[in-house]
Amino acid sequence: MTPALRVGGFVPLTTLDYPGRLACVLFCQGCAWRCRYCHNPGLIVPRGKDEKSWPEIVDFLQRRQGLLEAVVFSGGEPTLQAALPAAIAEVRELGFKIGLHTAGIRPQALARVLPLVDWVGFDVKALAEDTALITGIRGSGAANWRSLELLLASGVDYECRTTVHWHLLDCHKLWTLAKRLRDAGVERYVVQCVRTAQMWDANLPAAPEPLHQGELWQLLGQLFPHFSLRGQ
Repeated sequence: MTPALRVGGFVPLTTLDYPGRLACVLFCQGCAWRCRYCHNPGLIVPRGKDEKSWPEIVDFLQRRQGLLEAVVFSGGEPTLQAALPAAIAEVRELGFKIGLHTAGIRPQALARVLPLVDWVGFDVKALAEDTALITGIRGSGAANWRSLELLLASGVDYECRTTVHWHLLDCHKLWTLAKRLRDAGVERYVVQCVRTAQMWDANLPAAPEPLHQGELWQLLGQLFPHFSLRGQ
């Protein structure tokens, strides 16, 4: 018997995490990467101190039928849990659309759930060759970009987004990353400015915002059919 999905917390209502839909967010417990700027470090470990039971989640969703439109499985990294497909199926039976936030940590795991979801928010950490500087995991760049290929080939609606901490990703590398994404076929791209109040690496040094970042945002707006900036 597959264990129930481990949910480390949830947001009961959001208009931001699934574009155009009233949604709730389930934060799946556990992640195999250790992104230095992660603002949910409590979700990285396999078990959380504030986990919600799956029956409690289902009860909440049953009471929100007709009010909420979608449920977003976020993390942590939801695709690492074997219980995810069954959880998605149960939520879909309640009439909700399914969103997924993922970094594609394990491409094969992502490939299994892509046919089950309606929309994906995909985290592109950095250029493939620079990703391990953020995640602390060798080979994470290859996995991240292979999963991006699978997503783009799947036809599932999506947005790609990159979290920017200027100590880890400067303007030149972000522009190079953006061009590589556009060459790969990415049309919807979001840059998210890092939240520094709580990070996995509490010693990550601050870095000043680049003087000419406004020009970079303009260039990105011209590069992608759909570009937006969050967190400023």
